[in-house]
Amino acid sequence: MSNLIEIPFSTTLMVRDTCLCLHVQRAARALARLFDDALRPAGLTNGQFSLMMSLNRPEPPPMGPVAALLAMDQTTLTAALKPLQRKGWVTVMENPRDRRGRLLCLTPEGKSVLAKALPIWKSTHAMIDGKLPDGSAERLRQDLQALS
Repeated sequence: MSNLIEIPFSTTLMVRDTCLCLHVQRAARALARLFDDALRPAGLTNGQFSLMMSLNRPEPPPMGPVAALLAMDQTTLTAALKPLQRKGWVTVMENPRDRRGRLLCLTPEGKSVLAKALPIWKSTHAMIDGKLPDGSAERLRQDLQALS
């Protein structure tokens, strides 16, 4: 005799239709594919674009705030930086105020790649915004920011 508890299929359908996590993950994957395809001619993935854009600041930022902005740990950030460093688009340097810390800086080549990618990003966003009902793109951004 088994104590297996059966969950009704109607529950499966309810979770499928109402789970915010599932819907956000599906949307994130679809958007990531869309932006990856769009940014490919610039030589970037959507994650690399976001990372490089986060470094586009008046002063080179430390790793901690960049990792926090991108919702990743510093180990993941370090791994994401490696290909950008190999391409010569990002440099990682010692923080003169804290020798244990590192500062992240776009190189001139990195800035050039980012400048090439920006119009692609803008046009892709305009296309996505155009698919959403009037005003809902901004509302969606606000709602997602409230959750993160």
